[in-house]
Amino acid sequence: MLFHLLYRVLSDDIGFLRVFRYTSTRILAAAITALLLSFIIGPWFIEKLKSRQIGETIRTDGPATHKKKAGTPTMGGSLILFCLTISTLLWCDLSNEYVWLALSVTVAFGAIGFADDYAKVAKKNKAGISGKLRLFLEFAIAGAAMAYLFHSELMPETIRLSVQLPFTNFYTQALVMPAWMYTIFGAFVVVGTANAVNLTDGLDGLAIGPSIMNAGTFLILAYIAGTETTIINATGKSVTIAEYLNVAHIDGTAELAIFCAALFGAGVGFLWYNTYPAQVFMGDVGALALGGSIGMLAVLTKNELVLLIVGGLFVFEALSVIIQTTSFKITKRMTGTGKRVFRMAPIHHHYELKGWEEPKIIVRFWLISLVLALIALGTLKLR
Repeated sequence: MLFHLLYRVLSDDIGFLRVFRYTSTRILAAAITALLLSFIIGPWFIEKLKSRQIGETIRTDGPATHKKKAGTPTMGGSLILFCLTISTLLWCDLSNEYVWLALSVTVAFGAIGFADDYAKVAKKNKAGISGKLRLFLEFAIAGAAMAYLFHSELMPETIRLSVQLPFTNFYTQALVMPAWMYTIFGAFVVVGTANAVNLTDGLDGLAIGPSIMNAGTFLILAYIAGTETTIINATGKSVTIAEYLNVAHIDGTAELAIFCAALFGAGVGFLWYNTYPAQVFMGDVGALALGGSIGMLAVLTKNELVLLIVGGLFVFEALSVIIQTTSFKITKRMTGTGKRVFRMAPIHHHYELKGWEEPKIIVRFWLISLVLALIALGTLKLR
């Protein structure tokens, strides 16, 4: 909206407004807008949650230290969604279909999380809506997004059916899938990421910290994939930055960098209230929205497998649950007594029960996520 007004309408009359044609300017504006909105609205929003008694219900089988968190306002992810959406609508080029795809999936996954949170608050327990219904809705949304991506022909077929393997040349070594297989694969990337982030959201600031780092990483990846800026390669030829780095060049995806900036700003603003000891929890409305957006960004920028690196902490958390559940079921079937690999899953609870203080777990997991983000960016050059 502001992009259209400031650049396309007023820039002819007010010359300095032409600065808003630059993606870099709008990246900065989107991040600052989302951050300021969080700071301005956050205190009022948290008070509203308190007054309506929208508080967290603590699982009975969880660590004993969590009992003091009962009643802490939840569904704070609605604040992230609001700030992200407003900033995106203000600063992105709204004729860009990639932006609408990413934003639509984010809001839709947030809506599923909102319904789940509301059911938990209404019932005063951790059940929420049924797991099968939630998964069905998630796959329906992700599948619809994949179908639109293919039928709208946003990307050339050679790009949209290809998956880049880390440390390889996209143009000569990409894995090419049939359309039906990539549709399933892409949907699993989005749904898997959404639920992995949701599993990670068990300690104050634990999920939002790595999500911010993911947003920053995909900001860079989206800009590289979409920018028309050229450089001279070793042969003296002028090529785009993406072609120079042997990653997919996708017209239009640079606009996703602005979406990522808004996500980054909204995340930092929320962390202000969610850091230990948390004033508010994001709830499923935040975790599913964040995960859905990160998964969709990976698909749209052709970084589906790089996501395993940059989002490695989320993968680790999800794997700990899978390993724990599988181990218990197999050993119970074989011996009659189920055995667990970890003291509790997801893995952050394992360290809690080992005696680690919550802030120590959070900061160490943030550091792991930061290192993984740097490694993911390092793959751009190691090809």
